[in-house]
Amino acid sequence: MILVTGASGFIGSAVARQLVQAGEQVRVLVRSTSSRVNLADPKLEIVQGDLLDASSLERAMQNVRVLFHVAADYRLWARDDSEIIRTNVDGTRALMTAAKRSGVERIIYTSSVATLKARPNGAPSDETFPLDAKSAVGAYKYSKVIAERMVEEMVAEQNLPVVIVNPSTPIGPGDVRPTPTGRIIVEAASGRMPGFVDTGLNLVHVEDVAAGHIAAWQKGRIGERYILGGQDVLLGDMLGEIARFVGRAPPKLRIPRRLIFPIAYGAEAIAHFTGKEPFVTTTGLRLAKERMFFTSAKAERELDYRARPYTEAIADAITWFRQNGYLKT
Repeated sequence: MILVTGASGFIGSAVARQLVQAGEQVRVLVRSTSSRVNLADPKLEIVQGDLLDASSLERAMQNVRVLFHVAADYRLWARDDSEIIRTNVDGTRALMTAAKRSGVERIIYTSSVATLKARPNGAPSDETFPLDAKSAVGAYKYSKVIAERMVEEMVAEQNLPVVIVNPSTPIGPGDVRPTPTGRIIVEAASGRMPGFVDTGLNLVHVEDVAAGHIAAWQKGRIGERYILGGQDVLLGDMLGEIARFVGRAPPKLRIPRRLIFPIAYGAEAIAHFTGKEPFVTTTGLRLAKERMFFTSAKAERELDYRARPYTEAIADAITWFRQNGYLKT
């Protein structure tokens, strides 16, 4: 039995789907409030529970041989930042403890490139540049750094059989929520992004990230971490590709970040009343100061990991968003 957390979400659903396609017996841990859109496959065994509910973790762990811990609270803004930290840190600790108690043979923990430092001058970073928690921008980044360091300690001190994977910025089908990057794709494809800031990110197809998870299970070394990325892309180029795909003129207005901060502060003030995550956040603008470029050379070398061109990921994402009503056809 393989247990996957976060299978109602973006990366987790892709991991669960590929495991089922490979003939594995897959159980998923899902909260009662989670969307079931990505859980339609009748071959999935669904256990309702929560990372912070010890009894549900005990039920979910029965007869589990392999654990993929993909669940995370990926938000750049929340009314209460402690919610993000509880899920990503306390929830991970509780799950790892339950897995250790149950004698799970192998754990794949989904961290993030958010736990790594950007290198100067936009050079691609790798696994040898860990970020200090004190330097982390925003609750999400902070929580993922703390959680990754905690897992590393459990590997060293308790012999927990964990392989860590660090996805970059996944895009593609199944982004139900959608993620912050998915929201950019929807807004840009709808013609609602007339300008952009000068930043860059590493884009990767979510199905390649999922395949990287499975390769980490089969070939990864315990205690090691592997970046699962794709291509380094300037935001302006990403928006241009989206515009080309939907037949719109690409945005050409490059906006200094400092001019957008007042808009972000206002959007966050409104969000405190509505509870809806704003599209523009101060955390996002602070993160955009760096070009978050990464290399997956280690995963390519040790896991035989490969990623398709980011343009295919954008095309698949837009097609899925159209088919599921996020975009007007």
